[in-house]
Amino acid sequence: MRRIVLATGTTLTGVALLLSYSASVSRSAATSIVSGSTTASAASVDTGASTTQTYDGAAASTRFGNVQVRITVTDGVLTAAEAIDYPDSDGHDQQINSYAIPILNAEAVDAGTASIDMVSGATYTSNGYVQSLQDALDQAGL
Repeated sequence: MRRIVLATGTTLTGVALLLSYSASVSRSAATSIVSGSTTASAASVDTGASTTQTYDGAAASTRFGNVQVRITVTDGVLTAAEAIDYPDSDGHDQQINSYAIPILNAEAVDAGTASIDMVSGATYTSNGYVQSLQDALDQAGL
């Protein structure tokens, strides 16, 4: 009798975990852009023949908080990307994003577009990053 109760409980726990996982994955598709800073920054640096401008993408709302990206464009080429806002309210967020944000920044500069790989374990941050990055790239005309 104990085996039956134990097997049933284990099965129900497994099914509950499986259902909660698929529900959380489908929520990532529901990530939406929230209005934020959508104008090019006023700082424009003229270094002789080259021009450098920065653009802040709109803050993208994720399940765990907003993600916002700032890009730097020099002579029409993406030269830098940095997340200026991202979830960091608890130790788990800080641990994930201290790993994910540098990877996303490097991927954005290497690709020069918003078509970058997601960081495993940071799906929500990655989705928000891509949305805000695309908005900044659109502002820059890239």
